[in-house]
Parts: sequence; structure tokens; C-alpha cells
Amino acid sequence: MLHSKPKLDALVVRTLWLVVCALIVLAWGTKGNAQRQTDKSKMVKAHTEEVQQPLYREYRGVRLGMTAEETRAKLGTPVLKSDEQDFYVFSENETAQIAYNAAHKVVTISTDYTGGIGAPDYITVVGAGLQERADGSGYKSVQYEGEALWVSYNKSAGAVPVVTITLQRMK
Repeated sequence: MLHSKPKLDALVVRTLWLVVCALIVLAWGTKGNAQRQTDKSKMVKAHTEEVQQPLYREYRGVRLGMTAEETRAKLGTPVLKSDEQDFYVFSENETAQIAYNAAHKVVTISTDYTGGIGAPDYITVVGAGLQERADGSGYKSVQYEGEALWVSYNKSAGAVPVVTITLQRMK
């Protein structure tokens, strides 16, 4: 029995040593994994913030927040003019409506492209992922909370589809 006790003590010490080493490796790996997760979170956050920059910010030089006078200087004389809204016809395929708030500042820009002629590609307006339907129509809207605005791209179905792009202030 004297010979078995030292062997038993050595076995216990070796087992404890392996358990301690395993715990150290596990703790080190968890810390590294937590750091990797933090790094991934930072990358996703940075990517999300990058994506949150609006792709489509203006129409023919007109931006949300401009005054009615600045808008008319950029676009010319509207076909229909009021304190609340101007309507422009640039061609048989392109029209625009500019809506103003009580302070006469642009809050909505909505453009229509008959037949889609002259319309920018949806990717340059709302990015990838247009929800396309079997009838040929498609839609996507993107909100930019940091800039308090949203943009939508809507393509109707039919023989002569109309693409409507709307840029609007969030209320």
C-alpha cells in the first residue's frame, strides 16, 4: 500500500494539473472569442453606419430643407406654383412635385418617370434588394434616422410603368 499512495498522489496531481491547464486554455479562448465578437460588432456597427448614409440626397440640385426660392432658382418656374407645393414638367416622361412646410422649406421631393425613361437605377437610390413582384412592379424604402429622412423607389406594373422616387423628411 505504500507504493500505491505515491502513484495515486501523482495521478491526482497530474489530473489536477490537466484540469487547471484546460481551464486556463478555456478562459484564454473565451477572452479571445469575446474580443473577436467585440471586433465583429464594431465592424458590423461601422458597416451599418456606413450604409446609413443616404445614396439619394437630391434631385437636380434640390435638397430637403432648401427654401422655395432656392428650389425655384435651381428648377425654374413651376407649371403649378403655391406656398405648399410646386409641380414641374421637364419632359413628357419626367415630372416632379416639391412640397414645402409652413416655413417654405422643402420637406418632400417626389419625381415620376413615365416608362422609367430617365429614372436612375434603383441601386443608386435605395441600394440593393428591391422587392420585385411577378407583375414587373417593384418597391423599396429606406429610412435614415440620423438624417431624419426616408427615400423610396416604386416601379408600377403595366404596359407603361411609372417609376416614382420620393425623398421626404421624417416628421
